[in-house]
Amino acid sequence: MASQRLPYIWDYDLDEDQFTEMLAGRLTIGRLDRDWAAVRLLEYASYADIVRLLGFRSLIQGWPRWRERIRSQSRKRGFDFLVEWLPEHHPELI
Repeated sequence: MASQRLPYIWDYDLDEDQFTEMLAGRLTIGRLDRDWAAVRLLEYASYADIVRLLGFRSLIQGWPRWRERIRSQSRKRGFDFLVEWLPEHHPELI
């Protein structure tokens, strides 16, 4: 069964398997690497997809590196809050 295209990578010829491999740090194609994939996910994906594909631990660890590349101020504020709040209130999820 072929892997499907994700709506937040509409402008790249990548399927879900390739994108997942990039998020895991196991695939790089030119300048498209883990950081690119994480920023793309954080900018365009739903919260459910972000948690499913990236996970809370990776989000918290990578947020300082990805934060400045996020253009949406509301997403920045939301992730700033989550990254600060989650370890304090729900460390079991990390």
